Amino acid sequence: MAKRVQVVLNEDIKSLGNDGDLVEVAPGFARNFLLPNKKALPVTPTVLKQVEHRRAKQAEKEAAKKQEAIDFQTALTTIGRFTVKKQVGEDGVLFGTVTNGDVAEVVKEATKKDIDRRDISVPEIHGVGKYKVQIKLHNEVNAEINLEVTSY
Repeated sequence: MAKRVQVVLNEDIKSLGNDGDLVEVAPGFARNFLLPNKKALPVTPTVLKQVEHRRAKQAEKEAAKKQEAIDFQTALTTIGRFTVKKQVGEDGVLFGTVTNGDVAEVVKEATKKDIDRRDISVPEIHGVGKYKVQIKLHNEVNAEINLEVTSY
């Protein structure tokens, strides 16, 4: 079996690894594909230092994003209750339903911060009342808000 060489990936490669990973590949694969296409760098002490530095910066950015999510979670908890006004029929049933887009708009009005509607988990809401809504702010941070649905 041929000797394998170590390279550091510059980008995510589906079957090989992620950006910054140290991987062992066949010499021909490295020489003919990875290195000429600048998808990887040969392993040297300088490159390893750069990879460590890049990982440290990435960890700092991730920690900052997590802290921002925790701060926003605290802000949502401080506000306490959000109100959505919908048109209601005679028997107290909504015309339509409350969607995650409606919740995103209400949160944006109150906090001046955009939330992706796909990160909001709304239970089935077909009537007036109080509900709990889950919002994913970060991979490790979730917020639960109180949503009150009223008629106008």
